[in-house]
Amino acid sequence: MSSRRIFLQQAALISAGVMANPVDLFSKPRKKIGLQLYTLRNLISKDVRGVIAKVADIGFKEVETYGFSPTGGFWGLKPNEFKSLMRSHGIKSPSGHYNFEPYLGKDDMDSLKSNIEAANELDQKYLTVPYLSDGLRKNLDSYKSLAEKLNKAAVLAKDADLQLVYHNHDFEFINFNGTTGFDVLLRETSLEDLKFELDIYWTVKAGKDPIALFNQNPGRYVMWHVKDMDKVDKSYTEVGSGSIDYNKIFANYKLSGMKHYFVEQDVIKGDPYESITRSFQHVKNNIL
Repeated sequence: MSSRRIFLQQAALISAGVMANPVDLFSKPRKKIGLQLYTLRNLISKDVRGVIAKVADIGFKEVETYGFSPTGGFWGLKPNEFKSLMRSHGIKSPSGHYNFEPYLGKDDMDSLKSNIEAANELDQKYLTVPYLSDGLRKNLDSYKSLAEKLNKAAVLAKDADLQLVYHNHDFEFINFNGTTGFDVLLRETSLEDLKFELDIYWTVKAGKDPIALFNQNPGRYVMWHVKDMDKVDKSYTEVGSGSIDYNKIFANYKLSGMKHYFVEQDVIKGDPYESITRSFQHVKNNIL
């Protein structure tokens, strides 16, 4: 009788928890698979309309932009024109990679404001720092200076209803006397104002475990770049063809705080559309 009573009490608690928060117990990663358009950079600069149409036909529902300039817009289209193009194919862009070099290197506020305006015109939520040139990341002091500037940029982004995000490569994990630039950026930026887009490939290539990073800073990695690592030469390959265990990583998506993820492949040896289709199908059929 005692065992039965305990069982019923536990069942009632579980049921109450499900009713109070039904999504948490059974939720899965969002099914809107995204693509970082940098993957198709050799095509999109020549035929942006054709590329977006093809990306939509494959099944992608979200894209992450890159390469915006105040004069050239997005591959020759003004932000409102590119937004209309995406909308006509049922695609949205929650995030964009923008050039932060003028701001981070020379305190060029006009360039930062231009990026913010473009992101708002596309209805993006995340304004993402994509890369640091060599001169911006010489040592820990460089990263501390960057953290200070990112904190300021995050406030401006927040005032414009945008979330500032930092995207990593492998160089952030270089060890400087027991700490890394990545550690500095995590520690010396606002927990709420600066989030991270974890590039899974570069993180693994740097010898780091993505899940360990999730555990150390839960909820801070709101986006991922999903690309795989060749089992032989550690170059880029289609998702599902390499050595990275994405099923295990996706199982920890809530710990990460992940809201969006983007398939990406920096270098493609064959047909680009066939390549992104293989990655898309693997994510859709074997992970989701």
